[in-house]
Amino acid sequence: MGRYYYGDIEGKFWFAVQPSDAADRFGVTGTYPSYIEYYFGEDDLPGVQEELANIENILGDKLAKLDEFFKERNYYSDQELQDFLGISEEATEIALGHYADYILGKKIEACIIEKGSCTFEGEL
Repeated sequence: MGRYYYGDIEGKFWFAVQPSDAADRFGVTGTYPSYIEYYFGEDDLPGVQEELANIENILGDKLAKLDEFFKERNYYSDQELQDFLGISEEATEIALGHYADYILGKKIEACIIEKGSCTFEGEL
């Protein structure tokens, strides 16, 4: 069973890596019932881009490596990713969390640029 988000953008939160409120990181706090709701407007775009730049800075050269690793994979093991990155288990988990949020943030950014806003709900 997975937790999904849907609306203007769609996807699945990464299991055991990414919380349902991951989009809070980009400057808008979701609202709670059984779903967390997000609305990003054009005014939120600079904050989204700032946080994307922050994640890029945190990941450094690991961002390109993660892109390469996940480019053609539908599944992976933690050990396989750790070996590919050449970093510790803890550092791999941290990098993976940032990467999952980065992918979400890029979807939010593209949606705002394309539509002028981005609205979606995430399952809790």
